Amino acid sequence: MLKRRKTKTVDIGGVRIGSAAPVAIQSMTKVLTTDISGCLREIRKLAKAGCRLVRIAVPTRADTVALATIIEKSTLPVIADIHFSPARAVEAIEAGAAKIRLNPGNIKKTKDINRIIDACKSHSVPVRIGVNEASIRDLKAGDVSAGKRVGLMLKKMKSYAALFEKRNFEQLVLSAKSSDAARTIEINRRISETFDYPIHLGLTHSGLPEDAEIPSAVALGTLLAEGIGDTIRVSLAADAVEEVKLAKKILSSLHLYPNQHAELIVCPTCGRTQIDVIKLAKRVKKSLAGVSKPVRIAVMGCIVNGPGEAADADLAICAAGEKTVFYKHGRKIATVPLNNIISVLHKELEKF
Repeated sequence: MLKRRKTKTVDIGGVRIGSAAPVAIQSMTKVLTTDISGCLREIRKLAKAGCRLVRIAVPTRADTVALATIIEKSTLPVIADIHFSPARAVEAIEAGAAKIRLNPGNIKKTKDINRIIDACKSHSVPVRIGVNEASIRDLKAGDVSAGKRVGLMLKKMKSYAALFEKRNFEQLVLSAKSSDAARTIEINRRISETFDYPIHLGLTHSGLPEDAEIPSAVALGTLLAEGIGDTIRVSLAADAVEEVKLAKKILSSLHLYPNQHAELIVCPTCGRTQIDVIKLAKRVKKSLAGVSKPVRIAVMGCIVNGPGEAADADLAICAAGEKTVFYKHGRKIATVPLNNIISVLHKELEKF
């Protein structure tokens, strides 16, 4: 098991994050907040997909009015995303938000921040300080120095967090996001060395799913593997449920989330194979649609790596010509004609 970074713990509407608490998956509604039924519909879908926290944008007074109704009916704790208005922050707190997110690049006046802190204290509402690289006004056009960008984000985080600590408010979650994977990794490493608050991980504006999957997995996976990160949001230009699915895959790959579906391992094929392994693997994958069991299945094409992978899988198919050797927990249990392998596989799956 990975060793998690020790932090303070923060309770967000009953979901605890920090230290040994499970890494919480969160996402964000993508319809207008004033579309109350649309927001609630998205929240129900997110909850069913495995999301534990949901964030909602509240840029206007009409949004905070709608927020109160959404919070009352939501199946998930609701985080209010505050843009430029301290008034919206106070309204969201009074509406029952489980947490608010502030961007130091947008709300800067000490008197406004103190007003928000007082409201948070009064209602026991934690705050995420969310530094976004794109919101740092100190950056000049054309300045692409990675070191300077990371340094400015850390400076902004330190000065903002100090305002809360000065007023003895420590129910904080910290995040620093960039659309660049390497800078996201570096700034979160620096924050983890500087503070002991829980960290929210994310790669911002990461793009369409096919473009965002790899950089998101690299940035978040690297940090999580180092024990950094207590809640994550994968930002995709797609249905929010897709964000949750990808977050679960990233966490599952590091054993930080229970795998609830069949996992398929497939050899990459080479000159030793005697069958079309890729074609067989696609048949197996298609047959696994709808199988919601945490079972690890290997499809191998030769005897070199096949038995070894079979030992690490719950079920394994080692194909050689028209016959396949079937393994269960590393033990050979049958030699099966290739055409019958799917039916044999599903008979064994029924026993799990």
